[in-house]
Amino acid sequence: MDSEWCPWQDSNLWLSAPEADALSPELQGHVEWMSVIIRHLACMRRMGKPMLEELTIERLSYGDEAVAHLSDGRVAFIEGACPGDRVRVDITEGKERFVRGHVTDIIEASPNRVDPRAPFEIECGTCGWQHVAYERQLVEKRDNIVAQLVKVAHVDAERAQSIVAPCIPSDRPWGYRNKLEFACATDASGFTMGYHRKGADGIVSPKEFPLGSHALAKAPKAVRGALRFLAGSNDLGIYRVGIRGSMRTKSLEVALWTEGGNFPRVAVAGTLARALKASSIVRVATGGPQGARKVKGVEVLHGTGYWKERLCQQSFKIAAPSFFQVNTEQAERLVETTLEALDVREGDEVADLYCGVGTFTIPLARTGAHVYGVESYSSSVRDLRRVAEETELDIDVIGGDAARELPMLGHLDAVLVDPPRAGLDASLVKSIAEAGPTKVAYVSCDPATWARDVARFEAQGYELARATPVDLFPQTYHVETTSILRRIRNNYT
Repeated sequence: MDSEWCPWQDSNLWLSAPEADALSPELQGHVEWMSVIIRHLACMRRMGKPMLEELTIERLSYGDEAVAHLSDGRVAFIEGACPGDRVRVDITEGKERFVRGHVTDIIEASPNRVDPRAPFEIECGTCGWQHVAYERQLVEKRDNIVAQLVKVAHVDAERAQSIVAPCIPSDRPWGYRNKLEFACATDASGFTMGYHRKGADGIVSPKEFPLGSHALAKAPKAVRGALRFLAGSNDLGIYRVGIRGSMRTKSLEVALWTEGGNFPRVAVAGTLARALKASSIVRVATGGPQGARKVKGVEVLHGTGYWKERLCQQSFKIAAPSFFQVNTEQAERLVETTLEALDVREGDEVADLYCGVGTFTIPLARTGAHVYGVESYSSSVRDLRRVAEETELDIDVIGGDAARELPMLGHLDAVLVDPPRAGLDASLVKSIAEAGPTKVAYVSCDPATWARDVARFEAQGYELARATPVDLFPQTYHVETTSILRRIRNNYT
């Protein structure tokens, strides 16, 4: 084996002759095969020639890339492609089992392909599926959930197909978001506000925001102009701006994320209040290293200090940085679908874990059940306590970690979990089973971790009965899944 091949060094796979000889014959074969691929790609790049392949696109991945197969059987992940396209692609990365590339020419366009409504959003990565017809997006989202059940939870393919319902579509494929978030920076031209450029440095500042609802149509431009005027050539210390707007209540909130320390509160509040009709302007002060910042405090600069939204006939007052679903209409469908399947009755003991501001907690309590709402994020706990007091429903709001609090709740008739993307800890799945609920509703934003946890529940005596995708995020690969697990045996009697 030639250890002086430059591609080894280019790919961080350089091996000395003794190291190569120490490998098993099977591994040596893999290494030699990979060296050919790497050397070929490297030489093509140095000669300025693209590595071109003609492919037929099969499906969309759980991500912005589409999937095809090379003639040698390797999977190809291709940016900018649509299922059914016949395309010419430039292979930019080659591995033993897969390659990556992007479309250079569309040889034959798929009937599922549509013209992108917001081409600039492709540069930002916020609308990665906008070139795919919406009806096909729904099919692909369901297929990705089925695939994760088969791959991760090891559910039989036929059973997985029968369990997963069609994806519930959004009435608004565009203009559905009640919240827009922007990155901010100060450069030679002054204050900038927009989206991080996908795969590159810098911020893109689009003129339109087609995913934002009508309530947010004019707000980003007004906020950007006001802060740019106020900053001049100075750095205001703002690194993120969040804008929430409700089509139902007309409430509008601007949240400015900064490091702790001095901040021109009065000037910022006055300038923004003159620029747009905001019902609330707040500053979220944070501390810590970038990527691990923690909220140190929230200051009300103008107005109420919270954003109002109505969902399932309930008015919510949400204070930054509390989480709330970005698609209000589809969030209602998510709640309705989940509660219909969970079928909670009056007098039931129910735990709502990772309950947030009470999106599910309040509707659950309206059934007459006694509900424990468990949430660790302090601002969300405060918001839920406020609405629980206003409604006088039978809710115990518990501020704390779900894994720690659940064992103290005793027997439960039903449990609802809506965890973050990382899903549930294995110990929490066991604790839920020990509480003895006959049904568990699991709402998830990540099909892979959800499928992993489905397998854990089935090992604890539960069976996945149904799963329904709900599209809260058209034009993107993201999807919510609401599912029901029924107890078929009790491992803890």
